Amino acid sequence: MGDIDGNTLLARSLKEQGVEYVFGIVGFPVIEFGMACQMEGLHYIGMRNEQAACYAAQAIGYLTGKPGVCLAVSGPGFLHTVGGLANAQINCWPVLVIGGAVAQDHEGIGGFQECNQVELARPYCKYSARPPSVPLIPMHVEKAIRLTMYGRPGAAYLDLPANILSQRVLEEIVPAQYKVGPIPVIYPQPSLIEKAANMLIQAKRPLVIVGKGAAYARAETEVTNLVNYTNLPFLATPMGKGVVPDVHRNSIAPARSLALQQADCILLIGARLNWILHFGRPPRFSPDVKVIQIDICAEELNNSVNSAVAIQTDIKPAILQLLQILESRKYVFDRKNDWWNQLNKKCSDNRSGAQAMALDVSTPLNYYAVFHHLQQLFPQNPIIVSEGANTMDIGRAVLTNNLPRHRLDAGTFGTMGVGPGFAIAAALWCRHYAPNKRVICVEGDSAFGFSAFGFSGMEIETMVRYKLPIIIVIVNNSGIYGGVAKEVYSEFQESGEGTRTVPPTTLAFSTRYEKMMELFGKQGHFCETIPELQNAVKAALSVEDSPSIINIIISPSADRRPQTFAWLTESKL
Repeated sequence: MGDIDGNTLLARSLKEQGVEYVFGIVGFPVIEFGMACQMEGLHYIGMRNEQAACYAAQAIGYLTGKPGVCLAVSGPGFLHTVGGLANAQINCWPVLVIGGAVAQDHEGIGGFQECNQVELARPYCKYSARPPSVPLIPMHVEKAIRLTMYGRPGAAYLDLPANILSQRVLEEIVPAQYKVGPIPVIYPQPSLIEKAANMLIQAKRPLVIVGKGAAYARAETEVTNLVNYTNLPFLATPMGKGVVPDVHRNSIAPARSLALQQADCILLIGARLNWILHFGRPPRFSPDVKVIQIDICAEELNNSVNSAVAIQTDIKPAILQLLQILESRKYVFDRKNDWWNQLNKKCSDNRSGAQAMALDVSTPLNYYAVFHHLQQLFPQNPIIVSEGANTMDIGRAVLTNNLPRHRLDAGTFGTMGVGPGFAIAAALWCRHYAPNKRVICVEGDSAFGFSAFGFSGMEIETMVRYKLPIIIVIVNNSGIYGGVAKEVYSEFQESGEGTRTVPPTTLAFSTRYEKMMELFGKQGHFCETIPELQNAVKAALSVEDSPSIINIIISPSADRRPQTFAWLTESKL
């Protein structure tokens, strides 16, 4: 045995723990570590912004079930990852951030990019630490990886000073590497499953809500079997879409408000009663609703409401046991009862309203027409990445997901700027696991502005460099939420600098984002009509070694169809 340096030992430790992907930006003091990752057989993806790198690393963690790694330089580079760390922690996705740090003998005297990174990361992590010596690197890697995966998934941070990375030690003094064992399975308390079954059987207006936790748990077979057998109506949270196919006849997504407001018993599978589900409280929910909560995290139970049954468990065994009891009692919910009749009528009425908007192809276009015609042209079961306000929300209702983990969006933290990072991760996953699948990144123009010119600047160059055939669709209404008409915008421009007159939600009118492709000698697509959109999508689908940008201009005043409630439940305090 010879000697080994910290860079090599760190890369080797990641490899031995099953890590496959490292996303990052190299610079002092982590250049050699980036090279060591490739020497050890890891996929290293050089990004253009640390925040985008962290988004990509957590998305690959969600798609594979194994944490991706984000690599950042010290100081400002690490600080750029904090938004990504918080997003992963709150979104419950596994990721490990590794930050280079100032050499220990330079700490306290104004070292280059000196920053208290361990403490800054701690509020947004399950584990934040600095290995105190080279031989202890493997121990800290194992613990960090284990904690990102065990229990509720989340983020971890490891701090590596320059002197630790470059130091060489004898391999014989490095302790044997422990490997992360299989994730422990938490089984439900049988009496609670029995109680949940009794409650469902007695319910007059039952509802199943399928969350992102069910997707991460790979519980699609069990949950779909439950819906198929019991005939219960179901709703999916944004990233719970596809666990049970959107086209399933029991999906009552168009009647979401009615279903939430009038259900008397809700089976909540891997979803949290946070803002996305309006906290489970009136007026969005019945004040007498009984909630059956199934979650892997004990601290989540009874967090917003006092659940009638709160079960800490992995989802697969819980749903299997619940279905066994319901089958033994031959429980099937009658599709001819009043509850199904109400839901079906509401679904039909709301679909009719949306369909009328989808068929209105007058210019400037509206959201529903754009998404309807995109849906007709998309290949089968693409991974859809989406961010923006109306773009994300309306797109969720129109663009279908019939497979789990095929929708990645702004998530629980509501983060804008995630699109390019998520799309890069999804395209790499497709390359290695589903080579015939395509990634469609649907962005509002303000969200794309965050991504392309802000947080994730020039990640399109990353896509070009790695030959990732991501189709970026920008739904451009010239504003944040909404812009102003061309004539009004021109008046603002003519009036002077506009800092006291241009509304804060206004962006430049019809920005030509597609021209970014010309930076790389490629052609983007500018669309104002449905035929132009159709031609652009067909052209983009023919490209297999490069990203494409389709910039679709819609009305600045385009909006979602009228809602029973505002999309965000507001505090009344």
